[in-house]
Amino acid sequence: MFLKRKNEEQGIQRTVLSNRKSSIVKKATISILLISGLCTNMAFANEDDSNTLKEIYHIYSNGQYVGALSDQTEMQAMIEQKVQDSHSQYENLSLKAGSNLSVVSEQVFTASTNDETTLQKLDELIEVKAKAFALSVNDEMAVYVKDLEAYQEAVHKLKLHFVSEEELQALEARKGSNEALPELKENETRIKDLILNEKVSGVTVEINPEKVVSPDDAVKLLLEGTLEKETYKVTAGDVLGTIASKHDLTSAEIMALNPGVTESTLLQIDQELNVTVLKPLINVDVLYEKKAEEVIQHTKKVEETDEMYKGDTKVKQEGSDGKKIATYLVRKENGVEVGQSVIEETILVEPKDHIVLKGTKVIPSRGSGQFAWPAEGGYISSKMGYRWGRQHEGIDIARPNGFTIKASDNGIVEAAGWDGTYGNRVIVNHQNGYKTTYAHLSSISVSVGDVVPQGSKLGVMGSTGRSTGTHLHFEVKKNGVTINPLSVLN
Repeated sequence: MFLKRKNEEQGIQRTVLSNRKSSIVKKATISILLISGLCTNMAFANEDDSNTLKEIYHIYSNGQYVGALSDQTEMQAMIEQKVQDSHSQYENLSLKAGSNLSVVSEQVFTASTNDETTLQKLDELIEVKAKAFALSVNDEMAVYVKDLEAYQEAVHKLKLHFVSEEELQALEARKGSNEALPELKENETRIKDLILNEKVSGVTVEINPEKVVSPDDAVKLLLEGTLEKETYKVTAGDVLGTIASKHDLTSAEIMALNPGVTESTLLQIDQELNVTVLKPLINVDVLYEKKAEEVIQHTKKVEETDEMYKGDTKVKQEGSDGKKIATYLVRKENGVEVGQSVIEETILVEPKDHIVLKGTKVIPSRGSGQFAWPAEGGYISSKMGYRWGRQHEGIDIARPNGFTIKASDNGIVEAAGWDGTYGNRVIVNHQNGYKTTYAHLSSISVSVGDVVPQGSKLGVMGSTGRSTGTHLHFEVKKNGVTINPLSVLN
């Protein structure tokens, strides 16, 4: 038993000794690791600073590379200065700069940048833009104004170019009400509607501040298509036609654009002419309702009757105008009336036709009132009027194709024979207030009392009486008063 206990004690001692050895090994291992770590840290601490990462900034303008900067501070200061400088010129606009720029940062060991060169380039490239409101026509941006309020003002002033403020307010009030319109009063006109023929809309945009205009200029641009009128300075040799051709215009359009200039105007060198044809971006229709009492003009009618002689007329019924009340829809485009239609019409008084009876009955002894040429061709060698110190009471016809003299209208021969300065002459009474005289005949073919239908032979042209050559002297009297033959001859 004593031996057994001794053996156990020796075993315990061996175990303790073994554990101590193991502890010593572990401590040695830990010491080695600590020393190794310390050496590593010391090695990093002693490396050259050139291996430390640095940040640089690559600058792009609208996607195009500009250069690199080591610091963004000066670029930001430049952007702020650009905005500040523009505020004095565009003080009412909200401005910003640099929206065309983009920055990409990069971590590098060696920072190789040329800040001065890049900043010089940026000074030229930085864009100042204004926050504005674009007025679009049919989805295309047409004009830029300050903001939504200016946009609404421009549209309002555009409408006021064609209607008054009072009319526009009344129209907008009616559109916002469900009440039916009262009946139009007599001689009253009111606006039914105002229509912008093109689609008008707006959107907030960033734009060059130079393009932002006032509401008044916006209206001018929308109505005329331009803010600046093109003029042409006249040069030597210019006429309206050539100037018009140079600008794809007509002479009439040039005259319309320049009041006071006519076809007979003598153009002066260096004279300026307006050659701008307005091309509105927006066309405005204004519809009006109009109610008015109007006169209905009576018509004139002629009824033929064989119960009256040809050439005679008589009023069968005196005409008189009527009256009506009519309601119209009138359309004006850009201030010019382009259409009108009747909505309602009430006749107050029917018009009465003016009827004239016109005779068609023809007899050889009575004139029709229509006078034929009394010769076979020829020309008028002398007209009625003052001649050779006295009044010439008719016309002279000379150089005919033939020499037959004919009755100018139906009638009865009242006189036939010699009559002093007239020589051989014939007088025909047309039984309707007219008489015709044929003078200087070489011979006479009729006698007093003969019935002579229009175109029948009265004699032959000659040069009897006071005459300087072969011709016919022809006179016409109406109710005893000499009249100019040319007023009745066909």
